[in-house]
Amino acid sequence: MLAPIEHRIAVELGVRPSQVIAAVQLLDEGATVPFIARYRKEVTGNLDDTQLRTLEERLTYLREMEERRTAIVASIEEQGKMTPELKTEILLAETKQRLEDLYLPYKQKRRTKAQIAREAGLAPLAEALLNDPTLVPETEAAKYLNAEAGFADAKAALDGARQILMEQFSEDAELLGTLREYLEEHGVVKSLVAEGKENEGAKFRDYFDYAEALTEIPSHRALALFRGRNEGMLQVSLVLDSELDAETKPVGPNPCESRIAARFGIKDQGRPADKWLADTVRWTWKIKVFMHLELELMNALRERAEEEAIRVFGRNLKDLLLAAPAGPRAVLGLDPGIRTGCKIAVVDRTGKLLDTATIYPHEPRNDWEGALHVLAALCAKHQVELISIGNGTASRETDKLVGDLMKRYPAMKLTKITVSEAGASVYSASEFAAREFPELDVSLRGAVSIARRLQDPLAELVKIEPKAIGVGQYQHDVSQTKLARALDAVVEDCVNAVGVDLNTASVALLTRISGLNASLAANIVAYRDSHGAFADRQALLKVPRLGDKTFEQAAGFLRIINGDNPLDASAVHPEAYPVVERILADIKKGIKDVIGDSRTVKAMNAAKYADDQFGLPTVQDILKELEKPGRDPRPEFKAAAFREGVETLADLEPGMMLEGVVTNVANFGAFVDIGVHQDGLVHVSALSDRFVKDPHEVVKAGDIVKVKVLEVDLQRQRIALTMRMSDSPTQKKGAPAAGGNRPGQAPQRRDSRPPQQAQGAMAAAFAKLKG
Repeated sequence: MLAPIEHRIAVELGVRPSQVIAAVQLLDEGATVPFIARYRKEVTGNLDDTQLRTLEERLTYLREMEERRTAIVASIEEQGKMTPELKTEILLAETKQRLEDLYLPYKQKRRTKAQIAREAGLAPLAEALLNDPTLVPETEAAKYLNAEAGFADAKAALDGARQILMEQFSEDAELLGTLREYLEEHGVVKSLVAEGKENEGAKFRDYFDYAEALTEIPSHRALALFRGRNEGMLQVSLVLDSELDAETKPVGPNPCESRIAARFGIKDQGRPADKWLADTVRWTWKIKVFMHLELELMNALRERAEEEAIRVFGRNLKDLLLAAPAGPRAVLGLDPGIRTGCKIAVVDRTGKLLDTATIYPHEPRNDWEGALHVLAALCAKHQVELISIGNGTASRETDKLVGDLMKRYPAMKLTKITVSEAGASVYSASEFAAREFPELDVSLRGAVSIARRLQDPLAELVKIEPKAIGVGQYQHDVSQTKLARALDAVVEDCVNAVGVDLNTASVALLTRISGLNASLAANIVAYRDSHGAFADRQALLKVPRLGDKTFEQAAGFLRIINGDNPLDASAVHPEAYPVVERILADIKKGIKDVIGDSRTVKAMNAAKYADDQFGLPTVQDILKELEKPGRDPRPEFKAAAFREGVETLADLEPGMMLEGVVTNVANFGAFVDIGVHQDGLVHVSALSDRFVKDPHEVVKAGDIVKVKVLEVDLQRQRIALTMRMSDSPTQKKGAPAAGGNRPGQAPQRRDSRPPQQAQGAMAAAFAKLKG
């Protein structure tokens, strides 16, 4: 028998079974991952949120597998075909695929050619020829003719017998497993341009004549191939490496056909039935097994590619959500535009909308002076400290306008920052924005979002569907259900890691708090609006439909600034307040004297205050909170400085040293905004002087980095960058980006190591088609 689910997960995670059992029990009781990771460390033995997310995912998979195992056993027993040996194999199957292989011969299916042949009495013919190849097939077949069933001559009878053997061979679980493993190891994904699609499918030209080992294709290339196939631009297939070699040199027998023959003792010894049996083996491989395994393995490749793409999206989203907040400062948000003007929204320190306007500094009105006058008046009126500029169309021109404003009015001490406006338009047209600003024009709502996301990226971005933030690769090509589930988990973890101010948080932000949902979040805001600010956490229990269980899950992540109890502004859970009271009684000080007093707190011995209910990890967390209450895990705020005079691709020159902001990180490198309306790419091999396997080891979304321009391809709107300052540019501006594959040349990518020179892989990397 297989080990219990909890024990299998424990082995995968490298932890004790007792830790997994405790975590599973908490999850089954309705506890959230953030709550378990933060407030139940003693129970789970300090499992962190990443381990808990993996545990939760594997728990779902393995429980589904157990349900499927039970259903398969019941089905075979109902058919009266279960044997002790088969049942043992089913009970020991470790994967869903193995279960399905074992079930295949017993699976209810449409009436097959093999079934028709069996009903016509041809099974003995098939068995006779397989067991005794000395028989002459035509002579033996003449004994089994059945004209009424459609087998009137020897040829028809032999075809029926072949169908029986083909089905028998293709449903052998052990053989299927062996062939699957061989094809996984020796399979090569090959793609060719679809006939007549050379021009229309130009964006896929790196895959017009391409081959790469199945096990080595990275996520972004696999998804590019599938997209090219779905759009009708590429023909994609799976072949054996020996078949690929056959294009250039003679090869021996098909190794998979040889394995089928060996499994059933079929050999070519010149006997009468040997050729017929060999043909049966060949047709079994081509018609039955290979087609089945090709579909299965290509689907598995897609699933792996999707999982990796979702993981990358999730990591980028996390970095964006946990970007440094500018904090409570008055901000003027600018949503740049040309013909329709630049939309302005001013928000106060709390994010409340104070004023709006529209200016027309660019074509066709060119009202530069009028725009400066409006900006200066708004900044003076509302004591603006920061100007947040969206990075879309006319961003650099608008940045120049704000630069002029700052030069003219230095006494205002303004600071300008360009921010990603990804998702701002989605927010503007959302139901949430309509409820928040029912009278405000949609275009002005975008400016509000741009202003607020500078103050607190997390609080603002949670209002937008995570998929719309656009920091993934091929996000529209992956399972949208899986993507949404994974991104929701990322948002939940980020919001709870930071915590929220109970008296200012929006419904969207509160919805992401552990234990809460949209309905409860709306109830909290409604209660706050009608009763005033919450004075302490206990008042949450007065909110309609918010019971003790929800309070337990949520309270530690909700902060009350300047409330009745200073601990309510910290991450100390109300259930642990008695521990703090014991500490205060021991040192004979009040909470206001201790909280924030680093010297006093550091002198405490955490072990002294641990007990059976609150162990050492919890007490250590409590002391950290007493030292720095409500500490924010996000970094300190700082802004990138784009180079003056570099505003479009035409302004770039190979060799230029620039500062930029990382906007997206993929498996093959990082995209960097350098202020020219088109992100440049730093290939993974150009991120560092050392070998880098995963770009996330070096950079994350939101990082400010220094880069050098390597290549500028004006025609294809591509910029190749490097973070290795010793790299030399390799071309003149305007020339096609280096690298890639010439049309008609198949890149035999059998080596998974990244290229040593960034330039040599740049075009292939740019083949990333942002979803």
